[in-house]
Amino acid sequence: MRNDKKEQHGFTLIELMITVAIIGILAAIAYPSYTTYALHGYRSEGIAQLADGVARMERYYAQNSTYAAANLAAIGITNATSQSGKYIISFNGPPGATTYSLQVVPQGSQANDSCGTLSTDQTGLKSPVTATCWQ
Repeated sequence: MRNDKKEQHGFTLIELMITVAIIGILAAIAYPSYTTYALHGYRSEGIAQLADGVARMERYYAQNSTYAAANLAAIGITNATSQSGKYIISFNGPPGATTYSLQVVPQGSQANDSCGTLSTDQTGLKSPVTATCWQ
């Protein structure tokens, strides 16, 4: 006796729906980790921008025996925005002859970073004091 039924290959709708549901669950778990990782990566750019500003202030002080007035151009910074546009460097209050405080303020999506504005002064005091913000 001959079998006229053709064997069917493929997936059922239920199997496809289960697969899509599993992918959705994995994406829901992975996305927050990814965004945290991205914020941390851009924070490194802000820290580097701040370190550059500090080095420029100290160089200015070594040459002039005073810190620069509240003018980024005086220390050679012509563009206050970081390369990616995620941070803007500025003075945190007016600098004095022997003091200064620089800060980098997060912009755009980086404003969601838990560390927020990063700042430092002539003594090396960093704010916020959370160690994870400066790694």
